[in-house]
Amino acid sequence: MNVSKKERDKIILKYLPFVKFIVGRISSKLPIDASDKEDLINVGIIGLMSAIEKFDEGRNVRFETYAGIRIRGAVLDELRDRDWVPRIVRSKDNEIANAITTLQKLLGRSPEDFEISEHMGITLDEYFKLLDDSRCISFISSEDLPKDYLDRLTYTDVVSAVESGNVLDLITDNEFKNELKAAIEMLPYKERLVLTLYYFEELTMKEVGKVLELTESRVCQLHSQAILRLKAAVKKMDS
Repeated sequence: MNVSKKERDKIILKYLPFVKFIVGRISSKLPIDASDKEDLINVGIIGLMSAIEKFDEGRNVRFETYAGIRIRGAVLDELRDRDWVPRIVRSKDNEIANAITTLQKLLGRSPEDFEISEHMGITLDEYFKLLDDSRCISFISSEDLPKDYLDRLTYTDVVSAVESGNVLDLITDNEFKNELKAAIEMLPYKERLVLTLYYFEELTMKEVGKVLELTESRVCQLHSQAILRLKAAVKKMDS
């Protein structure tokens, strides 16, 4: 987008609430204080500036959609650089994912909550506590994808995915994409519904809870468990 500095500043002011909204959604899943949130808003503004600079007005895509991708990407990159997820939480996440992988092989299906907790040698309440601690984990991250996938992405790739309405089109490895779709379809119904309402309908955890008549805490646990199931599936694909 070819604009003057004055025009760019006007666009930034116009979309500042949009940046704050995106940062708010991401940070709501993290143990984050006001100063850190302000830092992330500044990072989001940098992502917005990048979107203004690189946006191609000749393409059939809304600026808001493209800017949202750039803003989220900048914020998530910043969180990864800060190594936000505590090491002990990441270790427990991996332990759960490994348990799920083992049980899927043994049972030939997705394991239930109590089966995972029994396999890990902990009570169901202790298992739910681990899921509560894991609420800051994100949907399949770049580290989980094929190793050179980020290097293969171009502006055209992003725009094509936006135009088709299919985020998985950003993954150019068709075999990986198909296996990930299959893994999502194999999720237990409630977990799949939580992901759909949260990521695609963009409801908050509280709103998802109202739809499913569950507490917000239980929705968060279902979300964490669904993501860990997908991480287990992705790990299996990469092995």
